[in-house]
Amino acid sequence: MNNFIKDRARQEIFNINPYVPGKPIEEVKRELGLKDIIKLASNENPLGSSPKAVKTIKKSLDELHLYPDSNCYYLKEKLASVTGIKKEGILIGNGSDELLKLVAETFLNRGDEVIFADPSFSEYEFTAKIMGAECKSIPLVDFKHDLEAMLAAVTEKTKIIFICNPNNPTGTIVDADEMDEFMAQVPEDILVIIDEAYVEYVENSGFPRSLDYINQGKNVIVMRTFSKIYGLAALRIGYGLTTVDIAQAVERVMEPFNVNMLAQKGAAAGLDDFEHVEESKKVNSLGKQFLYGEFNKMGLIYVETEANFIFVDVQKDCQEVFKKLLQKGIIVRTGDIFGYSTYIRVTIGSKDENIRFINGLKTILEG
Repeated sequence: MNNFIKDRARQEIFNINPYVPGKPIEEVKRELGLKDIIKLASNENPLGSSPKAVKTIKKSLDELHLYPDSNCYYLKEKLASVTGIKKEGILIGNGSDELLKLVAETFLNRGDEVIFADPSFSEYEFTAKIMGAECKSIPLVDFKHDLEAMLAAVTEKTKIIFICNPNNPTGTIVDADEMDEFMAQVPEDILVIIDEAYVEYVENSGFPRSLDYINQGKNVIVMRTFSKIYGLAALRIGYGLTTVDIAQAVERVMEPFNVNMLAQKGAAAGLDDFEHVEESKKVNSLGKQFLYGEFNKMGLIYVETEANFIFVDVQKDCQEVFKKLLQKGIIVRTGDIFGYSTYIRVTIGSKDENIRFINGLKTILEG
């Protein structure tokens, strides 16, 4: 590193661990010369994109010379009708990642503190450290958020608490009673971000009604995304639901035209694609039960999930298993990046993908 970078760059950036995405299919093709590859690493929808979204996007291709609606007016209108949150309290971002960064830029100063679970989504720490905030990571207990310990970690410097629900990478949830008790004890001057990227996959009837907290006027942002069940990950579009005052504050640091036109129109159409959403839920539920059954037969311990992935202990070095699966054209996520050296996180795929993964895993573990 030259002296200019070392002396002039913001010192906070040297404390950041960059996000490491799941290995792309094209990269595996180049490295290993394989053609038939399945990716079960990034929790993408095995059914693909919402057909209604794709149809709408194709119709909009002749408009690429025009700037998008900077306010995402029609998408906010639709989200308001679906969620019951005022459109003025809705934030649209270039993926939920951008919204997390914008929230950090809005609320965090050097020396402020944020609290999140460990392991959980790494972007919470990333965005906080960019702003020079101090991070308190609270270990999971039985793969679930330890809300009592998170509350105990609160100080006068605490600005934001992150709750990933369902949690990534474990798929566990904080249920309604637990969340209600937690929210009743959080000091009013702390912002709670509830990240519900996988909310559409939840089958547990005890899942919290987090939007109620917003309607009660609490300082909460509920994050959701079109990347997962709607299958629009490549478009990079997510949204935050919050109070009007919080939304207006965040919008002050938002870039104009931050969400492209195709993403806006595709997302709005996706919200109407009830058939795709229901089929995606069905495929995920059936795939989950199939994988549970196969893991049970293999004697593997796994974490029961409310998302579209499973965190499973393969009882061997996860990097070794990962590399051998890769040779078979199967991409998964290693657990060592989350602090679990014998675990992998596998996305629940289509029926054929799940069978191929299980057959590959059996061969590796038996060998």
